[in-house]
Amino acid sequence: MNHSPTKRRLFGTDGIRGTANTSPMTAEMALKLGQAAGLLFTRGNHRHRVIIGKDTRLSGYMLEPALTAGFTGAGMNVTLAGPLPTPAIAMLTRSLRLDLGVVISASHNPYEDNGIKLFGPDGAKLSDATEMEIEALMESDLSGRLAPPDRLGRASRLVDAAGRYIEAAKSSLERGLRLDGLRIVVDCAHGAAYKVAPAALYELGATVIPIGVEPDGYNINKGVGSTVPDHLCAAVIEHHADIGIALDGDADRVILADERGEIVDGDQILGLIARDMFEQGRLSKPGIVATVMSNLGLERFLGGLGIELLRTKVGDRYVAETMRAEGINLGGEQSGHVILSDFATTGDGLIAALQVLAVLVRSGRKASEACRVFAPLPQLLRNVRYSGVSPLVLPDIQSAIALASERLAATGRVLIRASGTEPLIRVMAEGEDFALIQEIVEGLCVTIARAA
Repeated sequence: MNHSPTKRRLFGTDGIRGTANTSPMTAEMALKLGQAAGLLFTRGNHRHRVIIGKDTRLSGYMLEPALTAGFTGAGMNVTLAGPLPTPAIAMLTRSLRLDLGVVISASHNPYEDNGIKLFGPDGAKLSDATEMEIEALMESDLSGRLAPPDRLGRASRLVDAAGRYIEAAKSSLERGLRLDGLRIVVDCAHGAAYKVAPAALYELGATVIPIGVEPDGYNINKGVGSTVPDHLCAAVIEHHADIGIALDGDADRVILADERGEIVDGDQILGLIARDMFEQGRLSKPGIVATVMSNLGLERFLGGLGIELLRTKVGDRYVAETMRAEGINLGGEQSGHVILSDFATTGDGLIAALQVLAVLVRSGRKASEACRVFAPLPQLLRNVRYSGVSPLVLPDIQSAIALASERLAATGRVLIRASGTEPLIRVMAEGEDFALIQEIVEGLCVTIARAA
């Protein structure tokens, strides 16, 4: 029986995610996912191949063999890459001409969680429609469609996976550019980049102070990484570093700290790289892609340069999709996902950091001077929990939002959206007058909470 779901049940904005060994993040689900995705991506008579990478979570040892069993049962050969950043798996999927790439990671979440995300042969995250096809197959009877005994797949390890990625990251810098003389703290969040990020920076000539590079299965993102940047800031000051780089658990996002220990977020990184690429004639067109969360200050800064900012809904996959559709080669999120499609198909924290380091080397300026390209407008975000149906569908709530937007008019904006992962309404406003922003956000929160 073939199901035709209209909405994804397992897949969220970034693959399937949940508490390890609890539904849906179980070995049984991973087995079915391997079988279904393996069958869907078997197109033709050649021996199909999939690569599986993971971060450093304990539960990776449970999910990796389950996925391997599913894919080999569908007749696919499996290449195991071990702990490696998400963008590395996307890159290897494309460069090795594989049929599918899989990453076992819950990104910036604690070790108790895990997730699975898939990449197509082009190294891009799968579309919503393809994920729905996989879900439909997982819910159907696959017993008659799996490989016969003589067509089962094999599993092998890719020994030089890390080296391939390090070389690809280094080659994103212009020929001859070196990082000699730079003292760099790199925080790998005890995650997937714990070997490759320090190695790449060292090979480019930097003095590297690595932290968050002792994974034990439990400590990924714990007090370290891009979502806890205070640790990085303190380390930069302690080691008298020129800059600090904080990656998250799967290294697809980056947050920086300047030499004063002050945070540089994804919007500033995007602005800096956009201006540099624009001045060098490397932007494919005068535009970049960001999400609805990016600061209005970034939009105004880029507008002053003649660069358009296109906005998408939250999620780096939507940024990447819009970049491809519009022929734009730079995009990202305030949270630190930065996509440079000349070098990577998805957010890559290390490659983004290298582009910023290139600006520092070429300009000879300190990070505190070079990395703050615009003054961000005050932005306030609050969450309101609800039960049942989202209150955003109610006419009274829609009227309140419209009224709040009118009050800000040209001086700012209001953004109200439902969380993609939990029953929360996210209420955000930004503008030139912080007192007004505060009044609007608090008023909307009260109104929504009453209806919830």
